[in-house]
Amino acid sequence: MGPTPFTTPSLSRRNLLLGGAGAASALFLSGCIGGSPAPSTETSSAAGDINAPLTLQSDLSDELPKKAMESLVAGYSAHKLTMNTVATEQFRAQLSSYLTSQNPPDVITWLAGSVARDYAAKGLLLDVSDMWTGDGACAKFSPALKALSSGDDGKQIFVPTSYYWWSIFYRKSAFEEWGVKAPTTWDDFMAMNDTLKTKGISPLTCGTGSTAWMASGWFDYLDLRINGAQFHRELLAGKHSFDSAEVRKVMDTYATLIPYFDPKGRSYSWQEAATPLINKKAGMYLIGAFMTSAFPKGDLDDVDFFPVPTIDPSIPSAEEAPTDGYFASAKTKNPAGTKDLLAYLAAPAQQQAYIEGAGSSNLPTSPDVDTTKFSPLVQKGIKLLQDTKEITQFFNRDSSDALQTTADTALTRFLDHPDDVATILKTWQAAAQKIWNS
Repeated sequence: MGPTPFTTPSLSRRNLLLGGAGAASALFLSGCIGGSPAPSTETSSAAGDINAPLTLQSDLSDELPKKAMESLVAGYSAHKLTMNTVATEQFRAQLSSYLTSQNPPDVITWLAGSVARDYAAKGLLLDVSDMWTGDGACAKFSPALKALSSGDDGKQIFVPTSYYWWSIFYRKSAFEEWGVKAPTTWDDFMAMNDTLKTKGISPLTCGTGSTAWMASGWFDYLDLRINGAQFHRELLAGKHSFDSAEVRKVMDTYATLIPYFDPKGRSYSWQEAATPLINKKAGMYLIGAFMTSAFPKGDLDDVDFFPVPTIDPSIPSAEEAPTDGYFASAKTKNPAGTKDLLAYLAAPAQQQAYIEGAGSSNLPTSPDVDTTKFSPLVQKGIKLLQDTKEITQFFNRDSSDALQTTADTALTRFLDHPDDVATILKTWQAAAQKIWNS
């Protein structure tokens, strides 16, 4: 998981996903594949100085991820390699200076999304398009991942190595007890909400108290289902207004869900919001797969999910899948060596070795990772992401941390005062415009 401003007093999504959550590790991970790809043999002048040493700048400073990265670096021998590990918030603050310095790191850990595209637009990132064609290291990755890893000019500037999915999670045994099944259409979903409510069950749990960013999950998905991934990305880039007819339609649909939310959810953190789901007091939870860490280990086999149902069949499928990986500096003195290192890090063996060593609940992006021993839930998540037409990230990853703050304010106010939506959207747009203009 990449750096995130979303924190609770005791636990961040970053620490959860990369910090060895025992239950998640038990659910998601098994066996490590060894080996490494053959080094690049490129020797043309375009390769630069193929003897120049390489530097990897990493923000993976938590204990287990750091050790996992150190292990990967120790296994790389094609070029001399030094890794510098910097605490996440310091790394975030210094990221621009890394890339604009006269002697930048060759490879940098970071996130897919708007930040990478912005740096690429400024000419700061290495074009790695050749890694996505022929027998390149990323050639077998899904088209959705390729689109996610592309700059505004269509060139690939990112190498994704892990991701995780968002969906609506539930307990299989609870659905059986209540006589309901996972819906496949939006109408079926809303009808099931009515059914659960009549049984005295809160259909939807949510944790929008100390983790207000959770309110963006439903906003993102409703926008994806109603307006599509392209509109959603453009909206978060400032090309559309939050005070528009398209967004108003999203909010009108969002308002229909509010009566089905657990009324205590506005005071819960995302972790606390998992408790009524675990205890069968709530039916469903739209959240990332990291939610499984909140479940007792013995109940993990009872967890299942379904994607947010289609609302407009003409809109291509899209799923939220926050994606981590690497980009490289356009100023690297050794482009061939840099790409060789990226290929090594993206290889199936290294992907699985890192995920296991880091205790991460992320999924590998390579389809060649042996997932046969992964749980049925994880295999289902992998298939969901491989089959979707589009992959988006999460609100802050597709925009910025600053814009996330405007969403937190607007959406939590909306949950409390849905009838005030017109004023809320105008205020949201004004706050967002200040950020886009800054």
